[in-house]
Amino acid sequence: MSAPVSAPVSGVRVRVVGFGMGPEHVTPEAAAALRECDYALAVSKRDDDPLLGVRRAVADAHGVELVVVPDPERDRSPGLDRAGYEGAVADWYAARLAAYRAVLSSRGGTCAFLVWGDPSLYDGTIRIVRELGVPYDVLPGVSAPQMLAARHGIVLHEVGQPVHVTTARRLRADVASGQRNVVVMLTAGVDLDGFEDWSVWWGANLGGAGERLVCGRVRDVAGEIARARAAAKADAGWVMDLFLLRAPTEQPAGSPG
Repeated sequence: MSAPVSAPVSGVRVRVVGFGMGPEHVTPEAAAALRECDYALAVSKRDDDPLLGVRRAVADAHGVELVVVPDPERDRSPGLDRAGYEGAVADWYAARLAAYRAVLSSRGGTCAFLVWGDPSLYDGTIRIVRELGVPYDVLPGVSAPQMLAARHGIVLHEVGQPVHVTTARRLRADVASGQRNVVVMLTAGVDLDGFEDWSVWWGANLGGAGERLVCGRVRDVAGEIARARAAAKADAGWVMDLFLLRAPTEQPAGSPG
């Protein structure tokens, strides 16, 4: 759901740079791209936004000025239905687009957009840059599912089988449709009621401050995950978590528990 734009922003080039979880995950290719930029553009969710601090550390490590704009508010009401959620995202998207447009129009030059993880996965930066109508390229970063698999020392899929990547909001519908091996992102907490016999590999703040890992049968580790999630947030001031959820081999497809 993209917002209409009045005209492309001229005299600007954008480099969309995935930086994983921080400076230690910036690839040599991404580092070279950052050094060619005149500035980087980022949003701040609040005055003491700790996530902005990570972006600032990435920019500082490569000698790039960080230009900050306030992030527009978004309706995150837990009771939103799908139409309400998509409408809230569209409104937020339009407001963020306008904020970016204002900075790029006034400064010009080559601008870096710093993206958590990898720009290809559950991130809207590329869509926003397309709406701006500027030349751009994309530098990949280390994604959260990659980090999850590496930290747990696992392969995300079983032999010859697929892995499905989804959001917490869609988890139950996707399982009901037959998915049995699911990476779940964009969580706002971990609700695993009904999945007690499934196996879970969970991680928070992977590769960053407050990293936590838990794995096991859901019925055995659900409480441990809740405690570890709270501890990660207390350590870092923020929490980004995801998990791999896998059905027991004897369970019929489409059953959540």
